[in-house]
Amino acid sequence: MTLEQLRIFVAVAEVEHVTQAADTLGLSQSAVSGAISALEARHGVRLFDRVGRRVVLNAVGGVFLVEAQAVLARAAAAEAALDDLGALRHGRLSIHASQTIASYWLPPRLVRYRARYPGVTLDIRIGNTREAVAAVREGAADLGLVEGGFDDPLIGDVVVGSDRLVLVVRPDHPWAADAPLPAGDLAGGAWIVREPGSGTRSAFEAGLREVGLDPERLKVVLTLPSNEAVLAAVAAGGGVAAVSWQVAAAAVSRGALAIAPLQLPARSYRLLRHRERYRTRAAEAFAAMAMAPDEAAPRRP
Repeated sequence: MTLEQLRIFVAVAEVEHVTQAADTLGLSQSAVSGAISALEARHGVRLFDRVGRRVVLNAVGGVFLVEAQAVLARAAAAEAALDDLGALRHGRLSIHASQTIASYWLPPRLVRYRARYPGVTLDIRIGNTREAVAAVREGAADLGLVEGGFDDPLIGDVVVGSDRLVLVVRPDHPWAADAPLPAGDLAGGAWIVREPGSGTRSAFEAGLREVGLDPERLKVVLTLPSNEAVLAAVAAGGGVAAVSWQVAAAAVSRGALAIAPLQLPARSYRLLRHRERYRTRAAEAFAAMAMAPDEAAPRRP
């Protein structure tokens, strides 16, 4: 079994399609099929079920996928350790960031990092807080960037920024008025929320508790997997939502949405690092940049 066979297997398993995996890897379809067949023949197992023109990962393949990803992660860490000897002239940095951070906070810092270390390859993945924590824990990411709370003794964190959640409504919604909005009135709204595990949702629920409202009292009408989907649903008249001010700023400035007059607590952006895994110089260089003094975020009117 070779690392190349593992790399091919993981690529096919992630898309469950030999041709797509071959295109991604820059290999021929026959080379990819041959690598999978060699793995199966050597160990007397079937990793995929052939369904029509597609392949579907079966139970045996699912178990093997976890181990294969772990081996590739360790191989990448070993390669990164050697690359560190080149004073960051080469290397790789993988970051798993939550949606709000990836869309607003992260891009200008990636530009500055790229300008300073052009030889470092950047691998940026986007998911919710739960997914980012898991990626750092399993070694799939060098760093995580989240705005939600988490509880994992293997993961260390440091605050690198902050923002504030706001309640967004359509301009014709009763809550768009200037009169103060009592926290108790929130239970009467139709709520559009992010999915469980997202930093925005966990921060919002924590904020509700701080103002004395049990999140279970809210009437949730839609649960959506992205900030953009939440804003679109609110603009369409679906209800009210809590999002980062950075997420809402553009829609508010053009008059598509309004801010309900209720102050929610600030939340922190956190940089995650594994407490025990090797920390590459590429990751440490980004961490130092992230912890440097921050430029101003969009200001509320």
